[in-house]
Amino acid sequence: MSGIVQFENVGLRYGTGAETLSDLSFTLAPGGFYFLTGPSGAGKTSLLKMLYLSQRPSRGAIRLFGEDVVQLRRARLPGFRRRIGVVFQDFRLIPHLSAFDNIALPLRIAGVDERDLVTPVREMLAWVGLAERASAHPPTLSGGEQQRVAIARAVIGRPEILVADEPTGNVDPEMAARLLHLFDALNTLGTTIVVATHDIHLLSRVASANVMRLDRGQLQDPTGALRYPPRAEHH
Repeated sequence: MSGIVQFENVGLRYGTGAETLSDLSFTLAPGGFYFLTGPSGAGKTSLLKMLYLSQRPSRGAIRLFGEDVVQLRRARLPGFRRRIGVVFQDFRLIPHLSAFDNIALPLRIAGVDERDLVTPVREMLAWVGLAERASAHPPTLSGGEQQRVAIARAVIGRPEILVADEPTGNVDPEMAARLLHLFDALNTLGTTIVVATHDIHLLSRVASANVMRLDRGQLQDPTGALRYPPRAEHH
């Protein structure tokens, strides 16, 4: 069985300088939970950008959902991106839209009828603890509230993959634990989760999580779980 994500000898170079990421080869299993960690400047955000199709690699092959996305025609990219939810480090909420309308945006883009999106959006607002803030605009929300709106927007369409870049970086430890619980709950529904974080304390919060560690542009595999099927044990 193939992975939902496959990187083969992927390298990324900006301009003519040295490669930011080199020789990335790994496979993520469908329905897995992965933490991506490493020091600042290790290339976590760059790896995530390639994963959610915002950045093409300089070399190598990337397959998502069984298809080569490096050679994918530009016209097909939006369809792939709709299958991937993204929580950006800087939220990227639309300031003139309410929390309700920010969360509803992916459904509207997908062509869901207005009558059919009210219930799921309200349920999502309740799920992230913001039922009473539906009409509030992002500038009036706290950082933690904005983060929860961003997460709700990313998961409203039940993506097959959820990518989150430092999702707990702007919230207190209690809120961080709550957000991680939301990701874990989504994972139990079958979504593959990839969370980039520099907070090593989070790594033990999800018992089933695997750890990917970037260091100097190279990917380490401390939990031995980046190959699918898992490597056989040698005795």
